[in-house]
Amino acid sequence: MAQSYFSNTDNLKMGERSPLEKILDNGFKWFTFAFALSIGLILINIALIVIVAAFPGIREFNFGFFTNSNWNPVTDEYGVIAVVYGTIVSSLIALLIAMHLVVGAAVFLSEDFIPEQIRIVLVFLVELLAAIPSVVYGLWGIFVLIPITNVFGTWLHSNFGWFPLFSSEPAGAGMLPAGILLSIMILPIIIAISRDSLASLPPDLRQASLALGATRWETIFRVLIPSAISGIMGSVMLGLGRAMGETVAATMIIGNANRLSISILDPANTIASLMANQFSEATGLQISALMYAGLILMILTLIVNILAEYIVHKVKAKYE
Repeated sequence: MAQSYFSNTDNLKMGERSPLEKILDNGFKWFTFAFALSIGLILINIALIVIVAAFPGIREFNFGFFTNSNWNPVTDEYGVIAVVYGTIVSSLIALLIAMHLVVGAAVFLSEDFIPEQIRIVLVFLVELLAAIPSVVYGLWGIFVLIPITNVFGTWLHSNFGWFPLFSSEPAGAGMLPAGILLSIMILPIIIAISRDSLASLPPDLRQASLALGATRWETIFRVLIPSAISGIMGSVMLGLGRAMGETVAATMIIGNANRLSISILDPANTIASLMANQFSEATGLQISALMYAGLILMILTLIVNILAEYIVHKVKAKYE
């Protein structure tokens, strides 16, 4: 058998593949296709289960679910406008803070500003942040971050209390510390992907730019960053989705108050925190209401992913 196989391969023309290699290639292609298809089927299955479980709530509350801020299991009165607002605003605070640090950190860790040994250690430390459990972040937020934000929030209220976002006095746990904590949690993901996008660029780009007389900073800001902008923007939107779905840390530090308040110094709540706090004790219509809220969170993350693809496509087309 082995002799016949090798004798057949000896008779093959240059570049022609043997029958066994073609079978293995086709098998690998269908094997990977099955795995890719299974991901889509799992996603559809999750969506169907959530929709079926949320259907009694959808039938009961309709679109009034989006305009009501009350959440009272005793009277079966439920609304998600407050937690939707808390989810979006806390995620946007995290994104605004993180975006100011991402590009600088990614450039610093991908270029030769420091010796290679030190840069490897820093990259390891940044990636290590992603491995810290959420509950540890939450505990750090309670004992370290909240006292700091109380001082900062008091200063904001004293000097800018006329502005609606700072119109209330800080009450410890609230939207602002939650947003800051979420920004710290999404930084490792965004920095790691942005750094990989910059590091994977062809060396010819740097060399050609420098050869044409551009300075090092002109090369970074006018050549490298525009070339890697699609990866950087994709990482930012991925971090936004991560912030919207964070549960444990947000639950520990946001205050879990189901009321609608414009001020970011007030306690608030998110959809993920609401489900984490109440699902274990929920019964009857409350379960459907929570699943309805979970369906809304899925739709929000889907919108974020669609928006990310659109932004990446437009930015990439602009620079191409």
